Amino acid sequence: MYIQKGTREFRLANLALFAAGFIIFANLYITQPVFPQFSEEFHVSPAVASLSLSTATVALSISLIFFGSLSEAWGRKRLMTFSIFAASLLTIALAFSPSFEILLLLRIIQGIVFAGIPAIAMAYLGEEMDPSSLGVAMGLYISGNSVGGLSGRIIMGTVTDLFSWKIGMLSLGILSLLVSIYFVWALPASRHFEPKPLQLKSLTKSLFTHLKDPGLLCLFGIAFTLMGGFVTLYNYISYKLLGEPYNLSTTIVGWIFIVYLVGTFSSAWFGSLSDQFGRGKVLFAGILIMLSGALLTLPVPLLIKILGLIVFTFGFFGSHSIASSWVSHRAKKNKAQASSLYLFAYYFGSSVGGTTGGVFWSLFGWNGVIAFISAFITLSLLLAVILNLTSRRSNNEQ
Repeated sequence: MYIQKGTREFRLANLALFAAGFIIFANLYITQPVFPQFSEEFHVSPAVASLSLSTATVALSISLIFFGSLSEAWGRKRLMTFSIFAASLLTIALAFSPSFEILLLLRIIQGIVFAGIPAIAMAYLGEEMDPSSLGVAMGLYISGNSVGGLSGRIIMGTVTDLFSWKIGMLSLGILSLLVSIYFVWALPASRHFEPKPLQLKSLTKSLFTHLKDPGLLCLFGIAFTLMGGFVTLYNYISYKLLGEPYNLSTTIVGWIFIVYLVGTFSSAWFGSLSDQFGRGKVLFAGILIMLSGALLTLPVPLLIKILGLIVFTFGFFGSHSIASSWVSHRAKKNKAQASSLYLFAYYFGSSVGGTTGGVFWSLFGWNGVIAFISAFITLSLLLAVILNLTSRRSNNEQ
């Protein structure tokens, strides 16, 4: 029997997976608001400070490809439980890091265990939910991801301002541990999961099949460049706003991440627009909006900068929703593997772009950061054009 909307099991399962998404993405981005504190305390450059996020995301991106396959053999709930408990305990350990090198090592390990939720949660929902209830359940899970990413940044920024970044990590780690206990209690055991032996050979074969598709390659490239540009802006906006002429507090800078909420609207709206006008046109428009937002952050007035941040975020989430959904339409077989490759490119772009952008910040300031981001977004536009032409020729979409 499948889990249906309106039942107690449905509520428990969705709250549990919402909580799991919250834990993973709150802890993934926990270091982003405190890069300036890392620079000051550990005497490292902004680019090096950003490694505290980049190392975690690159470890996550690589691990995503394998965790889905591991869950086929070891079980969904078991691996997800391991993932959230390990992530929570590692955040507590981060608070006691004696050096930046140890902090980075812990973040790499944490990035590996983070992969257990995004790689498995959707598979669990697809197996256990009644088809008529799956859309609602998937939406609630994804909202947990965004709320977690937002909350982690706000909690970290506020507690750091009041006490220290170490107290911030300790607080979020303990909170995550408590939520993990709720997850284990609330999530129903898998009823429709059937263990399968690990088949690494077939996994490798399906991955290389996707890499031969020019349309999918364009989508992976778009994921890499869009996320690279997006994370770069949010990585270094705190340095800009904490300094002259704004001199904002860490708390206020942390709350600026609340503009993420516009992404909730743009993701859904862009999806409906793509049904009317086609994915290609809407994706191109979304990337242009993102570029416009980045350029709006160049002027000095704070209100214009915040407006630019809102426009940039709106365009990013709308574009990402179109590109990620296009992957499942484009891939005719092994859709989960295609999605894993998309997420690999997405988080790898976050790592590469987020750290490289720090070099531009150190050499050229905010104008250099925006020039770097603009180059990434321009490449996304070019890939979107090629993708549209490829799709029309093959008659796969449109």
